[in-house]
Amino acid sequence: MQKKEYMLRAIELAKQGVGWTSPNPLVGAVIVKDGRIIGEGYHEKYGELHAERNAIKHLKESAEGATIYVTLEPCCHYGKQPPCTEAIAEAGIKKVVIGSRDPNPLVAGKGVRFLRAQGIEVEEDFMREECDELNPVFFHFIQMKRPYIVMKYAMTMDGKIATKTGKSKWITSEQSRKIVHEMRHQYTAIMAGIGTVLKDDPMLNTRIEGKKSPIRIICDSKLQIPLESKICQSAKEYPTIIACADAEQEKKADLEMLGVQVLEVSKEGRVDLKKLIEILGEQKIDSILLEGGGTLNESMLRENLVNEVHVFLAPKIFGGKGAPSPVEGCGICEVKDAKEFYLQDIRKIGEDVQLTYRKEVPKCLQEL
Repeated sequence: MQKKEYMLRAIELAKQGVGWTSPNPLVGAVIVKDGRIIGEGYHEKYGELHAERNAIKHLKESAEGATIYVTLEPCCHYGKQPPCTEAIAEAGIKKVVIGSRDPNPLVAGKGVRFLRAQGIEVEEDFMREECDELNPVFFHFIQMKRPYIVMKYAMTMDGKIATKTGKSKWITSEQSRKIVHEMRHQYTAIMAGIGTVLKDDPMLNTRIEGKKSPIRIICDSKLQIPLESKICQSAKEYPTIIACADAEQEKKADLEMLGVQVLEVSKEGRVDLKKLIEILGEQKIDSILLEGGGTLNESMLRENLVNEVHVFLAPKIFGGKGAPSPVEGCGICEVKDAKEFYLQDIRKIGEDVQLTYRKEVPKCLQEL
């Protein structure tokens, strides 16, 4: 095997932690000696062993003189786990090959300096682009202190998310809908508007065995949500936040009795989305899957809060001037005022197509 294959294996291992490590990053590690993999591991769950310590734990033989390939700079501070840099040095590893640099101020180059001070050879930025791709959420949250927001919607070839009578079940295939539930597992929270709740009475959970469900966030300016809705009735099972502009105190108390957290964040009679996102960041919510309708989607875009967009495109045409689109509101007058995103990935799912778009990577991340 070649160096690239070892790091690709570390990346593959890291991906097994998707949905479980938040707010920590996804990390994989592979230990190589005499051209053989003698240990490997990944960060499996928040609070548990980091990738490097897991790889050392699963060693088949002594790591004296070995090389470790790790997708992210090893940590050098005490958190829920002791420093990985110390474990690497104690294991007798002679070389560390690192993919991504860690922007966390507690690490940010300190791990590399510690290793070199121990006489360990360090190679940085190996397959950095591929390793960076593991952790857009982590990098964004560390730098911006607010959640990474992924807008998701399904639409027809002519850009409709429902028929003119509001019917939307089902635009896409069962395969595509399963991927959406996997995405709900992947992100820390899911956000929808009150219109979705009143129309569909959804659970907004993950219906895949063995996967976790996200924290549910409902934007409901006038606190219209029915107490008997599935969201409210299951709030003690699935953490639920309702953001409103104005809360009638009796209704707020009733919701809190059901286990709902009510956040009052008002701006001109509507939910102050920027303030809401700031508060959610303070609550350590590092990522949100936005499953809004056209109104909420437009509001989030207008406030420049969306980092990534996933479009599930179905081979159907609905037509109709009154059929809703993914982004509504007043719209723009000039093409130059459009919100621009960059195509990241195209994936065929049966007869559907999943398109992934992102904003540009911030220069501060490129220059780390």
